[in-house]
Amino acid sequence: MTDLWVSVAVLGVSVLLSELIRSAARLFPRDYRIYLLEAASTFQLCCCTHELKLLGDSAQLELSYGLALTYTVTLVHLATFQDATCNPTAALESVCRGTRSLRAAGVLIMLQFAAAVAAQSYVASVWSQGLSDIHLRHQSSDFRCFDPLGGTLLEAAVVELACAFVFQAACMHVHKLDARLQVHFIAAVVTAAVYAGGEISGAIFNPVLAFSVQFPCSGHTYLEYCFVYWLGPVLGVVSCILLFEKIIPFLFGGSTAGMDVPAIQKKKTQ
Repeated sequence: MTDLWVSVAVLGVSVLLSELIRSAARLFPRDYRIYLLEAASTFQLCCCTHELKLLGDSAQLELSYGLALTYTVTLVHLATFQDATCNPTAALESVCRGTRSLRAAGVLIMLQFAAAVAAQSYVASVWSQGLSDIHLRHQSSDFRCFDPLGGTLLEAAVVELACAFVFQAACMHVHKLDARLQVHFIAAVVTAAVYAGGEISGAIFNPVLAFSVQFPCSGHTYLEYCFVYWLGPVLGVVSCILLFEKIIPFLFGGSTAGMDVPAIQKKKTQ
């Protein structure tokens, strides 16, 4: 149980550090503020997921505790991310919808990946302090992680596609719920996705998060990870948008989802 509380403390410090950066971002003009918010929130997402993954891989956490912690951390992310999306697919979608220029989206994506790399260095420095037995064991293995896939490449890619599809669909329709229930609904969807697909692919369904958490692991090539963690989620998002905004309206002669998707939609949190 001590290891659990140490990990909770690490999660809290990561959130507080990111919140300090978000607070400092208020001093900048709005045109630049969004980039700082994106970097800080992506950093927070990756740091917390690194710690949760390490805790989960240790096999010392009961399933109920793990899911409860995933749900709680997701709520914290949704409450603190503000306008940040922390997901390259959201930036690309905004370009397709005409709400952001290609150049702005490119800068946003570069900052997301930079924050993902910074998160790797940050958690390694935290783990090197040996604050818990889990950290000490991970340090003794030189912070290496091993094959994160519990199935074939195709199975893992399908899981990532399905998780991204379900998450996108939930975000496209969450505005129909009472405002007080929206964040809880999204957190429940993320938790359910982690429970359903976690053993096969990790249920990441976010390209930049996968780059930070899964790509450093051994067991597969860079291109194989790209197939699973980049192509899978992108196809999931695209297929979801086509289904609800093109195919269903075409078949039934109406619109089932507006083009202005709530900002909450891309905050892949775990």
